[in-house]
Order: sequence, then C-alpha cells, then structure tokens
Amino acid sequence: MPDIDNRIRLALVDDHKMLLGALTEWIRGAASDINMVAAVSTWPDLLTHAEFPVDVVLLDLDLKDNIPISLKISTLKTTGVKTVLMSTYSEPNVVREALAAGALGYLVKSEDAEMIVEAIRAASKGESYVSAELDLALNASDVGGAPKLSAQERRVMALYGGGEPVKAVAYQLGISEETAKSYLKRIREKYRVAGIDVGTKVALRKRAIQDGILISNDGPQHSL
Repeated sequence: MPDIDNRIRLALVDDHKMLLGALTEWIRGAASDINMVAAVSTWPDLLTHAEFPVDVVLLDLDLKDNIPISLKISTLKTTGVKTVLMSTYSEPNVVREALAAGALGYLVKSEDAEMIVEAIRAASKGESYVSAELDLALNASDVGGAPKLSAQERRVMALYGGGEPVKAVAYQLGISEETAKSYLKRIREKYRVAGIDVGTKVALRKRAIQDGILISNDGPQHSL
C-alpha cells in the first residue's frame, strides 16, 4: 500500500546497535512529522531495504566499510535522497568535504534530539543545517566577519530581533520554545566567536539590521 501521509520518510544508518535503538526511539518520541521507515547498521542494508529510496537519510560518517563518504552522498543524491551526516568528531576538513559532496546536514552525536530533528526537517526542504560546534570549527578563520547562519537561524534572529518574544518566535516557526531558545543560544555563540557581542536583544536587533537579516522599520530616517 502506498504511504498516504506526508510525513518525512527517514532512514537511519549507524553501526552501533545500542545507539541505533536509542536514536530510533528518540526521534519517534520527538517528532510526529517524521516517519522512521528504516534503521539499519550497514550501507548495503540501506540500499537493499524495501523502503529505499527514502526522503532523508541520517547517516553515520564513521561506518567502518572503507566506502568513501563522498561516494555514498553522490549515490544518495542520484536517487533523490537528502543526506544528514552524524559523527562523534568534528574535523573541519572532513565536514567541508562532506558538504562539498552534497550533504545537507552535519551533526555531532552530542546534539540533543530537538536539533537532530531540526536538521532532518531542514534537509527535507533542501536547506543546510550544520551543528553549532562544527560551524564554529569551520568558520574559526572568519573572525571579524558576520557568521554564517542557517536559514532557520536567520528566521529566528529576524523575528526575535524584530521584537517578538521567544514564545511567539517558536509559535510562528512551528518549533518548541526550548528549540527557539537553543537557536538563540547558537546564534549568540556564533557571533561571539566572530568577535561580535549580541548578548542583549537590542544588540541582536542592531546586528540583524546590519547583516541584512532584518529590515529596519525606521526607513532611511532614524528618529531620535
């Protein structure tokens, strides 16, 4: 029977059986809009699974099978599958290579469930999502410039900088209040690493206007 719901069809590939089970439960409990249709421990098991191709694959980077990650990502791309990678470590060169090959998301396994779910949702829409920790490692050399924010982070910054309380930001973006707070924390951390303090709401609003994320309502003439 064809799948009549419009939930995101997700496959999970990780060779740690215990983690596989825990992640499966975690994601099922955290997101009603994601349908976990496959949880396997090897790359061949994914490709031969009855539910493949899926919408998004959450793929462990550290599978010990000697198949280059770029080959896996390009294989998934040719079948129309979006890839979110997860790893226990965050070597910037490995991350860059994976993103260059076409991975849409990259997470470290220490992320909480809400962030993993957000990465899956972003990938399903074709948006990129890199964990805050990895993003900092990738952009460490860009100190002084505006940090690279994900599409969802830009939305959060625009709404919050525009005067919305956290609860309203969460409601408008269809995320939990805790997730909205996590985004704000990530945004502030990224700016902090770039040498820019957006610790207060006023400072964050000012920076959002400066970086073109928020259009000032004051127009060209700022009233005193």
